[in-house]
Amino acid sequence: MCRVACLVALIVLMSPSAHALDNGLALKPTMGWLHWERFLCNIDCDRDPNNCISERLYMQMADVMVKEGWKEAGYEYVCIDDCWPSHQRDAQGRLQADPKRFPGGIKKLADYVHSKGLKLGIYADVGKNTCAGYPGSLGYYETDAKTFADWDVDLLKFDGCYMDWTLVGEGYVNMSNALNKTGKSILYSCEWPLYEWPFQKPNYTAIRETCNHWRNFGDVYDSWSSIKSILDWTASHQDIIVPSAGPGGWNDPDMLVIGNFGLSHAQQESQMALWAIMAAPLLMSNDLRDICPRSKELLQNRLIIAISQDPMGQQGYRSVKVDNFEVWERPLSKKRLAIAVLNMFEIGGPRGFFIRAVPGWKICEPQCNVTQILPQYKELGVQMPHTKLDVFVNPSGTALLTVTPISGDFTGLHKLHWEESVKRKHTIL
Repeated sequence: MCRVACLVALIVLMSPSAHALDNGLALKPTMGWLHWERFLCNIDCDRDPNNCISERLYMQMADVMVKEGWKEAGYEYVCIDDCWPSHQRDAQGRLQADPKRFPGGIKKLADYVHSKGLKLGIYADVGKNTCAGYPGSLGYYETDAKTFADWDVDLLKFDGCYMDWTLVGEGYVNMSNALNKTGKSILYSCEWPLYEWPFQKPNYTAIRETCNHWRNFGDVYDSWSSIKSILDWTASHQDIIVPSAGPGGWNDPDMLVIGNFGLSHAQQESQMALWAIMAAPLLMSNDLRDICPRSKELLQNRLIIAISQDPMGQQGYRSVKVDNFEVWERPLSKKRLAIAVLNMFEIGGPRGFFIRAVPGWKICEPQCNVTQILPQYKELGVQMPHTKLDVFVNPSGTALLTVTPISGDFTGLHKLHWEESVKRKHTIL
């Protein structure tokens, strides 16, 4: 009981409105497109001109984001990852884009992306080199921050390769300060905790004061095993990481790989649903020029995006793990609740789950209205606390629902949900 009380107190102390990086950005989880998982470090533009890391790729993605409804759905950042620079800095010590693949330079690309009503993100590294071996920012934090500001870049993804782990935190703070000194609003995506977790528990108060979102775990792969490993890590560390998230700063479980090769449609639905529950940045890594209609419809589902972008900004958490089901809950604004029921079986057919087993179902006292968003939209109507409502969930799929209390007092239920989830964790894990 002492641990539960301490945890609730921690949540109160680290409310989402407190201790955020003071740059006015990422008040809701970031949405956009990022090249890494799908396109990696493909720099062979002679052999593969349509998929290499070049200004053409980002211009084409920007065009598609406007033409195909991505911008309208809320995806606004077009983000460059590793492998964009020249291997040498210029005579003034500044980073420069590879002249063959980015003949117009990054400023020209930023102008093009901005002309579409979108924003441009770029990648750099806190250490002496990027993960792919290009020049890092160690010793050049202020120079690089000013360069990015001069180029009119809107987001910086700052990696942590080739750096002594004991100095990683200091480096991230130094770049955060350098970005703020430029006077330009640049969203700061860092990987500070990812590089500290192997050695010590990171200081999430300091991380939230420094970064707009932060990676905790390894890179996502285009596979269900990768998605499951991210969910497992998040749930097993949720006591620590959930209180740190809120407007201005978010836990980043890495990219959406929906629309690629490795996930079934049910698994794609699970990633989309759980990323929304976790209040995660929605940064797609796929080929928007050639994406199947079902994946596109899922990624542009306005009801799921509304959960992701809920203005209360409270990250959800796993509250139940039983009979190869996981239940994840996220309190929403206007006294509502989002529920994701994940079927961890990878065999057989759909299985039923009694929704009254969800701890947050207490908001249905005396009544609530339930809407199922996934796997297909259904109005499930008015329900009560002891309802026998059953949801059927496909193997490795997710049923995503929103619950709205019709009447009753919601005061204190956010704490109650979390406290009960912690109690359950210690009895079922």
